[in-house]
Amino acid sequence: MTTKERAEIQGENEGDLLATGAQELATLQERIGCHFRRAEVRERVGRFLRGLLSGVERKNGWQLAEELDESGPQGVQRLLNAADWDEEAVRDELRSYVVAHLEEEHAVLVVDETGFVKKGKKSVGVARQYSGTAGRRENS
Repeated sequence: MTTKERAEIQGENEGDLLATGAQELATLQERIGCHFRRAEVRERVGRFLRGLLSGVERKNGWQLAEELDESGPQGVQRLLNAADWDEEAVRDELRSYVVAHLEEEHAVLVVDETGFVKKGKKSVGVARQYSGTAGRRENS
């Protein structure tokens, strides 16, 4: 097999993976959509999920807004703090989705919310605390 043939196969596989990922994201958006009362919020949730799954290094309001071609973080912030949706039902639906895809009865998913190690004290919420990223107490 030539290098060109290998590259073509790899490109096809990556295309298939992206198509499958887009289809799964649409399925997930449809699954949780019923828990958002307004169509505009359901649409924003889809964009927000795509932003979270994007290659943006830091997933804060400004960077997500830029990734979503929005002029500022207000829309993302409004979704998280003021939109009318059933957070517990969305959580349960997402849990059900993940469990179904893990396909292991006793699997465990661990989410480390400690975030990034920070330098200085000017970022919002920065304090000395245990950081899973650093493996010790750091500003995070």
